[in-house]
Amino acid sequence: MGYCGCCGSDEKTYVVGGWSWAWWLISDIQRITLEIMTLQPKCEDVETAEGVAITVTGVAQVKVMIDNELLGYACEQFLGKSVMAIKSVILQTLEGHLRSILGTLTVEQIYQDRDRFAALVREVAAPDVGRMGIEILSFTIKVRDRGTVILLQLYFTFI
Repeated sequence: MGYCGCCGSDEKTYVVGGWSWAWWLISDIQRITLEIMTLQPKCEDVETAEGVAITVTGVAQVKVMIDNELLGYACEQFLGKSVMAIKSVILQTLEGHLRSILGTLTVEQIYQDRDRFAALVREVAAPDVGRMGIEILSFTIKVRDRGTVILLQLYFTFI
């Protein structure tokens, strides 16, 4: 993304791939990664609705959306931050949503109604990170109880 201070203009231009002209000492050019970022959310000893402590680990694939409006949101949030800082913000958001969703369900609901659990993650987490200009491409979750027995493994993709 770049914007030119020439003649008092603060017009922003987003360039995805390709190239663009920039005026030396006049234009401010900043970059943001468009690569897929892998996150590993982990929520330890989260209590379900019935008070059973479980641990949730996962792998999420996320990336900055390239639609101009959504790219603008991502630039507002993340320009000037490192990839690690961007990952940290998104990771904390995903972990917070996972904790809140798990607190409303019983172990049986999590295990037996996997579609509902996946839908809740999509309904709650995807719009929130979407407002940051981030798209969740895929999300894999493993749920374990204290005895490290795998209760379920969910694979779902956001389209």
